[in-house]
Amino acid sequence: MIQAGDRILVAVSGGTDSLVLLWMLRERQRWSPVPYSLSPVYIDPGFPGDRGQTAAAFCEELGLTLKVVYTDDGIRAHSPENLENPCFFCSRRRRRRLFEIAETDGCRKMALGHNQDDIIETFFINVCYAGEIGTMVPAQPFFGHRFVVIRPLAYAPAATVRRLAGEVGLPRIANPCPSAEHSRRRQIRDLLAGLYRTNRKIRGNVFNALRNVKCEYLLKP
Repeated sequence: MIQAGDRILVAVSGGTDSLVLLWMLRERQRWSPVPYSLSPVYIDPGFPGDRGQTAAAFCEELGLTLKVVYTDDGIRAHSPENLENPCFFCSRRRRRRLFEIAETDGCRKMALGHNQDDIIETFFINVCYAGEIGTMVPAQPFFGHRFVVIRPLAYAPAATVRRLAGEVGLPRIANPCPSAEHSRRRQIRDLLAGLYRTNRKIRGNVFNALRNVKCEYLLKP
């Protein structure tokens, strides 16, 4: 995922996953024989609240400077002007801004904090709401390999990430988005949680199934 000389834009949302990701990459940077630099970026969606102050202080403790970009994307996503899903609107615009910043700052790699549970949930979101079979991958090229999105936490369960955050003492930042507890991802997460409670092997089986695909038993396009 990381090569010598990489300048990596780290998308910091303020959530546990992104803070753990930044902390991990910074710790690894101290002893890794592969030199790379980190450029943390926070896209503020415009809601009242923290607006990146806690994340900026955390970055300062790590010896990094957080770039904060203020937008009204979250506000617009929940306004009458938006005719699509608020989460889709907001995430699409946030991703576009991150790519623009990566190009301006010379970052060929972009690190996102998606964990193993996010990958499983994305698979079910795509099946249920997009009618397609697909999910996120640990390293994914974009725009003819001009950029590569990496997900270093892709094989780490969400519970492991949360436990590490507690052990390290990372800050906890409340999510100000009004759709945070009512999103499609939350619905899928609650559904899966119910399944996991019935059989402790289901979670691992679903994740393993994503790399054990038998195309001959799927309908042809």
